[in-house]
Amino acid sequence: MPDIASQPPPATGRPVPPPPAAPSTREDLRAVMAARRDLGPEYEDALVDSFLDKLDVEIAARVRNEVAAHLSRQPPGNQPKQKDNGVAVALGSLGIGIPLTTIAGAAGHLPGMILAWGGIIAVNVAYALGRRNQR
Repeated sequence: MPDIASQPPPATGRPVPPPPAAPSTREDLRAVMAARRDLGPEYEDALVDSFLDKLDVEIAARVRNEVAAHLSRQPPGNQPKQKDNGVAVALGSLGIGIPLTTIAGAAGHLPGMILAWGGIIAVNVAYALGRRNQR
């Protein structure tokens, strides 16, 4: 199956037509239409749903094949980098730390504040160690 995404758009500015339906899809559609003629309009909804389910499976398989083909063509060094959330974790820790310090200071004084910040530090250390192990 040709890779439609790699084809340049037509010069006319019109959308690229979809590829022709697979022979099995055409046969399935013909079978549904023949069954509708034989069974009558009261079975139309069930026949249409059955055909759409088969079509969904075929589309999903095509998409999986295209993605696999695209990924296999990428050079190994050109893998997309994962977003680093270190700044978000640090800012979130500070954002939580300010009200937590106030609450812990009012309720538990210095030991409460030490416990609160100990927990925040533990979360940041765990995140940093996990990130280091992923590299």
